[in-house]
Amino acid sequence: MSYSRFAIYYVPPAGPLADLGASWLGWDVVRGCEATQLNIAGLCDITMTPRKYGFHGTLKPPFRLRSDRTIAELKQFTLNLAERVEPAVCKGLYLTTMGRFLALAPQGETSALQRVAAACVRDLDMFRAPADPAELARRRKARLSDRQEELLVQWGYPFVMEEFKFHLTLSGPLPEADIAKWSDKIQRLLPDLNEPFIVDQIALCGQREDGRFELLHRYTLAG
Repeated sequence: MSYSRFAIYYVPPAGPLADLGASWLGWDVVRGCEATQLNIAGLCDITMTPRKYGFHGTLKPPFRLRSDRTIAELKQFTLNLAERVEPAVCKGLYLTTMGRFLALAPQGETSALQRVAAACVRDLDMFRAPADPAELARRRKARLSDRQEELLVQWGYPFVMEEFKFHLTLSGPLPEADIAKWSDKIQRLLPDLNEPFIVDQIALCGQREDGRFELLHRYTLAG
């Protein structure tokens, strides 16, 4: 299968959280197929935006592969990266809002997660084709700060390095009046998150011709 873009994600390992993420969004990024979505009125509508990505936390944002690079090379360099990067451990996850969308975010100190994400952005950037003018213009609609503009030009995305905030997206933008309602619905379904959140693997994912992302390979962080 051909892929238009690639990304480095954290994809939760098999278990209650991964199962809930797939059934909440309606897409199983690991299997690369539709998941039976929970029968909750309106859920299909509020998850339409994040559905194609699957349940994940972004480490290196989606990018087009340079014409002089191959998928085989990308896989090998991702393996090399994983072998030298140490896992990241946080206190746990909690449900929050980022802007007007719902997400799970890490509690406590996040410098280790910042380190993992920065390594993915920096060390694999040789594979990223430069962002085209249309993409840059679309990103700039977010009213970027001067620093975010610098990051966009350098890395193709404005919210990386010190601007990075790790999260696992659960919805698209919600009306302010609906945030509390949907927060309550997902909170009732979440498994116990009061335990260490460990990122000890990264996932190379590809965007298929239908626009949806699927897992290509997991790599254990062994640094």
